[in-house]
Amino acid sequence: MHKTRRKLRTRAISLILLWILLFAVSLALLQFLLETFLRTSQVSSVESLDWAGYVVAGSASSPQQEVTGVSASWTVPAVAASAGDTFSAAWIGIGGFLDRSLIQVGTEHDFMNGQPTYSVWYEMLPNDSITINAINVSPGDVVSASIRLVDSDTNEWFIQIFDVTNGQSFNQNFVYNSSRLSAEWIVERPTVNNRISTLADFGSITFRDTTVTVNHTVNQSDGAISSFPFSQVVMNNRQNVQLASVSSISAGGSSFTVTYLASS
Repeated sequence: MHKTRRKLRTRAISLILLWILLFAVSLALLQFLLETFLRTSQVSSVESLDWAGYVVAGSASSPQQEVTGVSASWTVPAVAASAGDTFSAAWIGIGGFLDRSLIQVGTEHDFMNGQPTYSVWYEMLPNDSITINAINVSPGDVVSASIRLVDSDTNEWFIQIFDVTNGQSFNQNFVYNSSRLSAEWIVERPTVNNRISTLADFGSITFRDTTVTVNHTVNQSDGAISSFPFSQVVMNNRQNVQLASVSSISAGGSSFTVTYLASS
């Protein structure tokens, strides 16, 4: 009789423990599904004639946040030969999505005059881009870049780009009046001679280790793209032909790939 009670008691405890375990698993699954839903619900897509990638942005009409830092790394692609001159650039930036106050730094990969050319540059609109001669970048080089606000009162920014492969780097402070409304990770067909250029066949470019710093009205937070409301930017020409595809953001929220589809 006592043995039977002990068996029943043991069985009851086992069932309770199993129920607790199943309940914990269910909660974890529910949390995962909720986070996935919230992350997916933030995604919107916008079309652009010259950009492909992702943007984290506030609102121009009612800004509740300001972007004060952005960073990423990527591998410089090898461009394919083309009949005419073709151009491509990969960069990170702050501003420019909702206004024209864009500060940016990146790499250029073009096919000009029958040969590929590669360079590193920074730009602060409306000024033209400045080539960074201190870095001799080549296809296959891994570069790491960042832009951050140093002093909000004086609008002082720090731009840094580092060629991890060859050890060459550039870093400098600049005074620039930015809206601080957005952060970008972009592959672009740049404007050349006041016209949007023909896109070079860059194959694919993967942005990794993407981070953004956002100052809210009450605090500051750092995170990957998926930590904030973001938009996917798709590059289409005027005939609505897609020129470059943009992958979904990785599960960790910090990487994605842009792939060449057509030149123009």
